[in-house]
Amino acid sequence: ITIPNEWEKLAPINIGWTAGIESDKVDPIWIQKASLMDKILVVSNHAKFGFDKTSWNGKNSQGDMVVLKNEVPVETVNYAARKWDAGDIDLDLDYDFNFLAVAQWGPRKNLINTVKWFVEECYDKEVGLVLKTNIRKNCMMDRIETEKRIKSAVSKYKDRKCKVYILHGDMKQEELSALYEHPKIKCLVSLSHGEGFGLPIFEAVCHGLPVMAPDWGGQCDFLYAPVKSGKKIKMKPLFSRVSYTIAPIQEFAHWQGVLHPESNWCYPEPGDFKMKLRDMMATHKRHLKNAKKLQKYVLEEFDSEKQYKKFADAIWEAIPESSSNIVKVFG
Repeated sequence: ITIPNEWEKLAPINIGWTAGIESDKVDPIWIQKASLMDKILVVSNHAKFGFDKTSWNGKNSQGDMVVLKNEVPVETVNYAARKWDAGDIDLDLDYDFNFLAVAQWGPRKNLINTVKWFVEECYDKEVGLVLKTNIRKNCMMDRIETEKRIKSAVSKYKDRKCKVYILHGDMKQEELSALYEHPKIKCLVSLSHGEGFGLPIFEAVCHGLPVMAPDWGGQCDFLYAPVKSGKKIKMKPLFSRVSYTIAPIQEFAHWQGVLHPESNWCYPEPGDFKMKLRDMMATHKRHLKNAKKLQKYVLEEFDSEKQYKKFADAIWEAIPESSSNIVKVFG
């Protein structure tokens, strides 16, 4: 249970479990390490796509041209629904309508643009953006640096009406629930370039909070729900979709052995994001209605007992019949 770079053949049967990748291709070392596994489990269909569709051209030790491609079976088992009883949280918010972003401050999460584009759109509006974020740690030095970065991002907007708030430090699960369910928090925003799954988005859905995000990445597994259309039932998006383009990851985001320079991820469109902010504020009741439908579906479909059974079955199916007697001793 780790990043695939670290997978090793440790036992007669080896199963690798990973959140996968946020871009559209897995690194060549991941495919090499995957060959040591008997099965791979991932948390989203986006991650499965990365393993199944990636191929790299190269040369073997004899100098012959070869195509490196994963041959190990990959199965998706999503996370189980995460919803806790709300505790107490004291938020001093000036306005009744606030957006929420929950993400670590880094290249992939795209928070700098989230703040910038929010302020540009809501410059003269009585609306807020609450950022639950940090850079690396939850210590005081990290808080000071986080605050410095956010102040720098908004410094040129001197006379703005809109507010940007920082939430920094450890939060209990009950406090997070109170954040998602706070009467002044109206929508979770995510403009990340990619998600292996997207737990904060998932948690917001589980608590019935409307979501605004690109229609790309791991979050697509749980942002759609069956909706009756005439005589047919179709899976439809029950969230506010932000338009995007797919392009190579930025040079500063390259991460050797993880985010390959030749991979791509999504770039949310600033103009469409601003339009979606406007629409969310104007028609929030409609979005809230969709969010409640999505919440009901996700809490049922991603029920913990269902997901744990899927996980157990996925592992059991990877065990050869010749090993079944050994397994039964333990199970």
